[in-house]
Amino acid sequence: MQTLDELAEHIRRCTLCPLHNGRTHAVPGEGNPKSELMFIGEGPGKKEDELGRPFVGAAGKFLEQLLAAINLKREDVFITNVVKCRPPENRDPEPQEVETCTTHYLFAQIDAINPRLIITLGRHSMYRFLPDTFKISEVHGKPFRRHGKVYLPLYHPAVALYTGSMRSVLIADMKKIPAILKKIDSLPQAS
Repeated sequence: MQTLDELAEHIRRCTLCPLHNGRTHAVPGEGNPKSELMFIGEGPGKKEDELGRPFVGAAGKFLEQLLAAINLKREDVFITNVVKCRPPENRDPEPQEVETCTTHYLFAQIDAINPRLIITLGRHSMYRFLPDTFKISEVHGKPFRRHGKVYLPLYHPAVALYTGSMRSVLIADMKKIPAILKKIDSLPQAS
């Protein structure tokens, strides 16, 4: 199994899909390699591409507030994205881009960290792990066990930047995490 540092180096040099053509920096992810919690967004935005770090723009600032609501800092968790390079004009990642990044890198990062809970941020991240889930509005804040891992779909923090009423929804969902961790071993396998 590769270490997170080895994976990050491979990600920074990756040319497996067209997204590498427009990147300033690849964004492997960062945080505690032994964290119980792994947060997975969709893909880097403009600021993340400039700095090579995940969730450093306005949505990242709100994610830090969400973490603070459960007495955590970003250094306490691991934060990454489904795709590691910014899609042009912040478009949705193409299925082949998602497949390439997850197959070569994201699954290896999950294996290296072995988090107890994987928090998907937004529908693109959710669909990668829970493909038969219909709407994030129906399942946000509810944990699912699949293939030996437990996933918690949440809205992407950026949604609160555009729809202020979603802040309280995200905060309430985030505050469920400590209780989910306490009962995680008894969660049933999803069908």
